[in-house]
Amino acid sequence: MTDTAPAAPDPAPAPAPGTTGTDAPAAARPGAPADAGLDARLIVDRGSFRLDIELTAAPGDVVALLGPNGAGKTTALRALAGLVPLTGGRLRLDGTDLDRLPPEARPVGVVFQDYLLFPHLTALDNVAFGPRCRGAGKAEARAEAAAWLDRMGLADHAGAKPRHLSGGQAQRVALARALATHPRLLLLDEPLAALDARTRLEVRARLRRHLAAFEAVAVLVTHDPLDAMVLADRLVVVEHGRIVQEGTPADIARHPRTDYIAQLVGLNLYRGRADGHTVRLDSGPEITTSEELTGPVFVAFPPGAVTLHRDRPTGSSARNLWRCAIEGLEIHGDQIRADLTGELPLAADLTTAAAAELDLHPGAPVWATVKATQTHAYPA
Repeated sequence: MTDTAPAAPDPAPAPAPGTTGTDAPAAARPGAPADAGLDARLIVDRGSFRLDIELTAAPGDVVALLGPNGAGKTTALRALAGLVPLTGGRLRLDGTDLDRLPPEARPVGVVFQDYLLFPHLTALDNVAFGPRCRGAGKAEARAEAAAWLDRMGLADHAGAKPRHLSGGQAQRVALARALATHPRLLLLDEPLAALDARTRLEVRARLRRHLAAFEAVAVLVTHDPLDAMVLADRLVVVEHGRIVQEGTPADIARHPRTDYIAQLVGLNLYRGRADGHTVRLDSGPEITTSEELTGPVFVAFPPGAVTLHRDRPTGSSARNLWRCAIEGLEIHGDQIRADLTGELPLAADLTTAAAAELDLHPGAPVWATVKATQTHAYPA
């Protein structure tokens, strides 16, 4: 497997860029082994970096790997595909040890970020390439490819070459090529990253439908929290080669446990020790919360819960009040995002009109308030 499209291929037992082959054991079926699905511990040592994560998923699950640059997401995906050797651990799919098989013998389909379609082949022949490598005759492979293109809504583009396809169309051809080999593990590497915002919205919805109908395991790598939230059943957040949090999108969004996750889901996040409704933060200040807890906790609240005042407010019902200063201002959707320093560093969202009325500018002193009912505390 290469990162550039090769010259015109004759069908041969080698993987297409969108698949690592299908010569592995047959897919699990009803009444088949209880160990169907993915069971992996991926340990990869690369210089001073070490990846060590566990991934399990049942057939039909869509798992998203999230994390900052350099966290190990792509290394994990390439290890699953057999493109990076494991230093240790295990890699089992439907009860079979994949790490003993070469990439071309694994029932794994891959959709790369830039799709890697063969530029000299039509959409139909790009999709047919996988079945041909699997041993299908030309007519059979093309018939199967045509069925997949029709399923993707691309029947009218079967004769088009990649340069004549839009980004969304090329993405769907790449997905069809990967699925045409009937993989038991589908890997998607930033599948929407190359698309503009408008196309991304449409293709994300289509991809969600295709993944919902996919009966094997899918693993998605993305930097975009919206892609992950919409496409995945479970999120696995990786930082510095380790899993720092995993769970459903709703649980991750409501209970972030690192600054990276809090930034992804747009929350202010702090850690401290609770005594009833009062949480003393590790950094010093206190936050009054609606929950009554004891011991180490996280406290989170959205930037929209923060109200800013140029003068110390009187008669406010907010139990939380901190003296801060404007560190910076930026457009955030249809609002202004203010980054604050001071007693409690935080982010606040306000309308353009409110920002102008408060005469906000870098360095301006402000008072920030948050009602206890708008905070959320949970055990650390």
